[in-house]
Amino acid sequence: MRLTPTLSRRLRAFALAGASLAGGAAAHAADWPSHTITLVVPFPTGGTTDVLARALGDELSRKLGQAVIVENRPGAGATIGADYVAKAKPDGYTLLMGAVHHTIATSVYKSLGYDFQKDLAPIAPIAMVPNVLTINPAYTPAHNVAELVALAKQAPKGLTYGSNGYGTAQHLIGTQFQAATGAPLLHVPYKGSGPLTTDLLGGQVSMSFDTITTVLPHIKAGKLRALAVTTARRSDALPDVPTLAETGLPGFDIGTWFGVFAPAATPKPLLARLSSEVEGITASPAFKQRMAAAGAEPMKETPAQFGQRIADETRKFAKLVKEGNVKVE
Repeated sequence: MRLTPTLSRRLRAFALAGASLAGGAAAHAADWPSHTITLVVPFPTGGTTDVLARALGDELSRKLGQAVIVENRPGAGATIGADYVAKAKPDGYTLLMGAVHHTIATSVYKSLGYDFQKDLAPIAPIAMVPNVLTINPAYTPAHNVAELVALAKQAPKGLTYGSNGYGTAQHLIGTQFQAATGAPLLHVPYKGSGPLTTDLLGGQVSMSFDTITTVLPHIKAGKLRALAVTTARRSDALPDVPTLAETGLPGFDIGTWFGVFAPAATPKPLLARLSSEVEGITASPAFKQRMAAAGAEPMKETPAQFGQRIADETRKFAKLVKEGNVKVE
């Protein structure tokens, strides 16, 4: 095709514009960060997401020379915070500390204002934290899972279990546990692990399937009792606590991963910079030690691998949500 002078000028203009945009994105990544970064936690203070976010924020702040502020935006099974970040300016200054809950909420909440896989870009996973079936022995006198199931079946109205909210991993584990054991359980949703743990200690709920990080200090102090972990293998933080499969309930393998996300439109050079910075922190011996103390197991995946995990688990949990008839009430 022969180019006219006008068409030739337009093509050169488009090429220059594309080069300018690419150069601008690269320059932006090189200049980043020049001011405070906000790391949004979609749960209240005191829970595992909050603990991991603050640990990461401390390290990022030291490494980058800029303040990293943790901002808690709880509610609606972690979807309020995710929605906020998905719609934030894609400049690397507003990030999300997300978790497995988002892959479940996609199937539970039918009117989300964002698409987790399309509107948020995975930067890097932080850690995998096993969930643990925990009771307060002062109010729920069971020493193992079999005794707990027997108590639930003997109770006039069954037993209650708390979760971080509708559509979270704890909620889904509870429905799976109830289906596998036939134990009558009543779901009590909270806005996060902090208020849930407070009520578990006070006897307002009979049990929880929360992440180890939040309940570990209370288990070690003897205030709470761990009966089983919900992952396929035992936790290094609670090596004497069996898996649910070992107690006679095969097939359980649900843990809670946590990771960092940015708005999807964030320039690729900046996403690569963010990924490199976060991966450098999670690979450091000091951070690994800090995670181990919280019962968390560091993860290492590329952004592409992390994105594939999210896609796979979204499909997996959609099936479990349907089987468990998990709904927002």
